[in-house]
Amino acid sequence: MTSANTKPVLVTIGDPNGIGPEIAVKAAATLHEDPRYRPVLLGDDYIVAPLADALGFGLQTDRSKWGSTAKTIDLFVINAMPPANYVPGTVNAAAGRATVSYVEAALALLADGAGRGVIGCPHSETAVNASGRVFSGYPNLLSELLKTGPDSVFLMLVGGGLRVVHVTLHEGINSALRRLTSELIEKAALAADSALRDLGVAKPRVGVFGINPHAGENGLFGDEDNRIVAPAIQKLREQGVDAHGPEGADTMLARDGFDAYVAMYHDQGHIPVKLLAGRKASALSIGADTLFSSVGHGAAFDIAGKNCADPEAVIRAIKLVGGAK
Repeated sequence: MTSANTKPVLVTIGDPNGIGPEIAVKAAATLHEDPRYRPVLLGDDYIVAPLADALGFGLQTDRSKWGSTAKTIDLFVINAMPPANYVPGTVNAAAGRATVSYVEAALALLADGAGRGVIGCPHSETAVNASGRVFSGYPNLLSELLKTGPDSVFLMLVGGGLRVVHVTLHEGINSALRRLTSELIEKAALAADSALRDLGVAKPRVGVFGINPHAGENGLFGDEDNRIVAPAIQKLREQGVDAHGPEGADTMLARDGFDAYVAMYHDQGHIPVKLLAGRKASALSIGADTLFSSVGHGAAFDIAGKNCADPEAVIRAIKLVGGAK
């Protein structure tokens, strides 16, 4: 596997007590005959093996044989989850610690040239924080592990025909609004422009939402859009980014012609994508020069271990990363 197009997408199984292992295995089984997207899973073999066996697949843990035509699922074994703590449907610190270990191993493989990009299956923020690590999602973890610094990785949620980049993400709304600056908005939009080009959009057109209703209505509903968002858009245009706004999210989303939107906070960006795509959305972490995607839904502990989880979001994420330049 030497060329970029033949390197596999690396898929970590996420929180092992959630639905991540199940949907990772189902996605790998679905794509195993397609050389463009056939993934390599990362996780504990004792967790993955019975799930693969239930689908009639064996495991291939020999790296030299990854991508073979046999009815196998390629696995890079990471012994990170103590068997005593493997109880599907429960939340515990050991599972949170394992979730991070899988991502660390995937990034190491990526750095070694053994992968094209990484998919992180659903995590539990509660479990990871219980392990002693401050964690608010995969973008935050990537900036830490890749040592790119705070506010260097942003979430692009993809689904329902929309791509939405979030300037702030998993934090209280008061905190998010206090942290919004022209510089942070500019960084998020630059990351969006770069990611769109990597995804094959030659001349990206980026719409930037306002903070306030109607983007402040010329100061009637607050002056933050004039003071914070408008200067960021001006700087982006000076750098050659085709950025537009600020405009109220509701009216901007109703117009065609944008390749991505920049949302100021979590719900402003998540609600339209989740409304249109439901649990099939993909979450792409952008800004760290590393292809990393996850899914737009959680670990679903209520159905973990019941073999009823839908792998469609993982499949879409694999194709999103596997199809990038």
